[in-house]
Amino acid sequence: MSLDTESFELLLATVQRFIQERLVPAENTVEELDDVPADIVQDMKEMGLFGLSIPEEYGGIGLSMSQECQVAFELGQTALAFRSVFGTNVGIGSQGILMDGTEEQKRDYLPRVASGELIMSFALTEPDAGSDAAALKTRAERDGEFYVLNGVKRYITNAPRAGAFTLMARTDGAGAGGISSFIVPSDLAGISLGKPDKKMGQRGTKTCDVILENVRVPAANIIGGVPGQGFKTAMKVLDRGRLHVSALACGVAQRVLNESVAYARERKQFGQRIGDFQLVQAMLADSQAELYAGWTMVQDCAKRYDAKPAGKADPDVSMRASCAKMFCTEMVGRVADRGVQVHGGAGYINEYKVERFYRDVRLLRLYEGTTQIQQLIIGRELMRRD
Repeated sequence: MSLDTESFELLLATVQRFIQERLVPAENTVEELDDVPADIVQDMKEMGLFGLSIPEEYGGIGLSMSQECQVAFELGQTALAFRSVFGTNVGIGSQGILMDGTEEQKRDYLPRVASGELIMSFALTEPDAGSDAAALKTRAERDGEFYVLNGVKRYITNAPRAGAFTLMARTDGAGAGGISSFIVPSDLAGISLGKPDKKMGQRGTKTCDVILENVRVPAANIIGGVPGQGFKTAMKVLDRGRLHVSALACGVAQRVLNESVAYARERKQFGQRIGDFQLVQAMLADSQAELYAGWTMVQDCAKRYDAKPAGKADPDVSMRASCAKMFCTEMVGRVADRGVQVHGGAGYINEYKVERFYRDVRLLRLYEGTTQIQQLIIGRELMRRD
């Protein structure tokens, strides 16, 4: 699955222009309102951004992983709230259906996801189950042709916007094998949302609790039609998501570096540009080198992802995706920190956008698996090998 080179280059150029002409000028509005303007969301739908990773046969654009990473890199160069609006449709909200869903489920949901008519959200995390996803407690009890769901999901991205959730619930005993993945329409009786989360950064993104009280979901809504496969589905989805986030982190690092270089050229101290001082140049150089290393890692792993059989797990690719996610999200934190340092006191002031990016990127080391979870995945895979 990929877009031909000429069409992709046209898409990428369109995205770049959209970012510079529409999104960057609207960053202050998003920061002030804590929301993305409706007209921008509509523009995103018309551009096809909600269906970047969904095959053309289901109404999407059908980008390969390598192409998706290039688009994510560009989207990282503006406020992360913009990408968040459609990020769950492109990634964790829809990919479980695409990878493991029945053909009927794909044809029913994916065209609406790709058009942006339906916002999908991924509901795995719970108050007592985050990194230890296999410990989730949300229950799904069989009742004839339905399952009755009870539980609470936490920090669910796009929950206030969602028309449906890809939701993990326990249908059997303890452990990963007892978890099933459901498509849960958000308008079912018994679903309610908690108060909006107030976050350190990423203003304009929407997260909150999802509360399920005796929610009756048709048994036909189990992804793939087979109970007990939900944990495997979630892990496959996260491989792709981790590469997407890695590319996004590289894009933010590029934006912060651009802001830092521009400031270093303009700001004068001791009668000269601060960018002419070697210690400032050293900070810029460290950021450039780390960005180059991270982006090279992402591109390499994305090519390996595209080369493996579609929908099949590959431990080596999973390990490399974790390497990319771990390095790139830690890297952008260091780049953002240096960006604030290059700006000096101005870097701590909201008027200069490096302060926002400094707060925004902190979340990248937490979602799609924390840095420590990535370390465990990498270490376990290395110990398995002969």
